[in-house]
Amino acid sequence: MTDRKPRVSDFESWADKQIREAEERGDFRDLPGFGRPLAGIDRPYDADWWVKDKMRRENLSFLPPTLALRKEAEDALAAAVAARSEEEARRIVHEINDKIAASLRRPPPGPPLGLVPFVIDDVLAARREKRGDGRP
Repeated sequence: MTDRKPRVSDFESWADKQIREAEERGDFRDLPGFGRPLAGIDRPYDADWWVKDKMRRENLSFLPPTLALRKEAEDALAAAVAARSEEEARRIVHEINDKIAASLRRPPPGPPLGLVPFVIDDVLAARREKRGDGRP
């Protein structure tokens, strides 16, 4: 579709002609999603749908770095409490504590972090309590 619209032709008829010719040549057959319904067609319209979709595909965060770290810390705490073993729980808490400590040393842009590293023994005690076993 490198042709320019002739000045004398109507835009819609010229565009329709370009699309029809491309369909006849089979230019659309190799596109991803060909023959399938559009994803999210039944959702309400959002002007920024393409930005949000791109960010989701690229695994980017919608949140400022401090809020993303807060969410990650919340998820890590839940994962540590639900961990299969104490070693796994310790690893999860240690990893998030390293990220929190790094963020406290050099605060990222955005709202204040408002987090301190977790006390591993407190997390393990909560894990034991949730699991119902008093074993260490």
